[in-house]
Amino acid sequence: MEETLAAFSSTLWSPLAYVVLGLGLLFTIATFGVQIRRFPDMLRQIRQGHGGEGGLSAFQALALTLSARVGVGSIAGVATAIAAGGPGALLWMAVTALLGSTVAYAEAVLAQVFKQRVAGEQRGGMPFYIRYGLRAPWLAVIVALISVTGYGFIFPGIQVNNIASSAKLAFGLETWVTGIIVTALLALVIVGGTKRIVNFSQAVVPVMSIGFFLCAIVIIFVNLDKVPAAITLIVTSALGIDQMYAGIVGFAVQWGVRRAVFASAAGDGEGTYAAAAAQNTHPGKQGIVQAFSIYVTVLLICMATGLMMVVAGTYNVTDGKGGYIFEGVPGLVAGPNFVQSAIDTAIPGMGPAFVSIAVLLFAFTSQIFYFYVATTNLFFLVKNEQARKVLGVVIKLGALGISFFGSVANAGAVWAAGDIGFGLLAWCNMACLVLLSPVIIKVCRDYDRQRKMGIDPVFDPKALGIRGAVFWESPVEERKATVASAFH
Repeated sequence: MEETLAAFSSTLWSPLAYVVLGLGLLFTIATFGVQIRRFPDMLRQIRQGHGGEGGLSAFQALALTLSARVGVGSIAGVATAIAAGGPGALLWMAVTALLGSTVAYAEAVLAQVFKQRVAGEQRGGMPFYIRYGLRAPWLAVIVALISVTGYGFIFPGIQVNNIASSAKLAFGLETWVTGIIVTALLALVIVGGTKRIVNFSQAVVPVMSIGFFLCAIVIIFVNLDKVPAAITLIVTSALGIDQMYAGIVGFAVQWGVRRAVFASAAGDGEGTYAAAAAQNTHPGKQGIVQAFSIYVTVLLICMATGLMMVVAGTYNVTDGKGGYIFEGVPGLVAGPNFVQSAIDTAIPGMGPAFVSIAVLLFAFTSQIFYFYVATTNLFFLVKNEQARKVLGVVIKLGALGISFFGSVANAGAVWAAGDIGFGLLAWCNMACLVLLSPVIIKVCRDYDRQRKMGIDPVFDPKALGIRGAVFWESPVEERKATVASAFH
């Protein structure tokens, strides 16, 4: 089964890597590089945004997004990218982040435009803009069903599998014991609903992200004399110039893009659910905030992780034939073990424990966000309040069940199944982004126009000829007053 899943996963992802780059380039050109020229605005929106009327503040939505994006892909994903594509995969991860951030911007804009008020909360995401923007209800239902199944019963297994394997290496805990502990903690959070999920995310995500980044900086500083050579190796192997890695430059591109997309979730629609939950006056505001989340995930966390391993030399690179092009840590499997070994070079004995705790926090917050995504898709599919409550219990049980099962399941099969689910959603989402690109461009230019006039942008879909944006159909002045009241 593992081989079959891996083969299907590879079929999905091999061309997808180049599609992501192409789409990112397309939106970068169409928006005149919004991810770069609006960088100061990103920071302003995060600082000044505020929640209200069932919506989250820009910072809360960012924290909720990062709870998934800063996940095991930032540790295990980077390691597997280097193992398959060599150090050059890191450069292609960075390129993907720069271009892919516009994809995150585009999908966040659509999530905001076509969100709705559901059970007193602002909810939205991929199935919503497929239904109300693309006007393809049948496709929206299919996507929502895949998302409910994936985020509720499959994807969390990837996260807890990494938690269990790291805990076993660091503390000698049996995987089933870790599964029980993580499942119990997950139950405590998700039972509290959206409010507890958001509060947990905004409290934990900044601490865990900054803590891990600072640890990586320490490792890099200890090996400071090796940094120039490491950067040179990353660049030359990415471009096929380095003699040792010239033969796998295609894998460097494919795995660099693949793991950057997996780590950042740019393009697969995952970030759209948190983006839609934000309270603001214009979709462009949350669009640039979501673009910033890619910088945090890939350009900060993933690059720090990768550079840490390269300067320490704690990685292996396979040749695709059962051997190794480079074997810096003989006998270790690609994943958290590479990072643990890197930390041990600077702080002997601390690697396993530190990475295990980091993986626990990264993966656990992802599990929580996955539950939020599953319930949002449930709200989209089921309109009856009583039915929602019953099925909501089923999803909770499913999330808790996979939390335990994932801890004892085969790691290869879990990763392959997750890649297939994410790949299917990514193909569908990116096709929708292309078809709805006129809406994205209209919103971007409207935001720019109002900013040039020196006013705080306010969205009016009727003035832009955008149909289906029912959340925004209340009078503009009324929405201004609502936001001002929430702010005060």
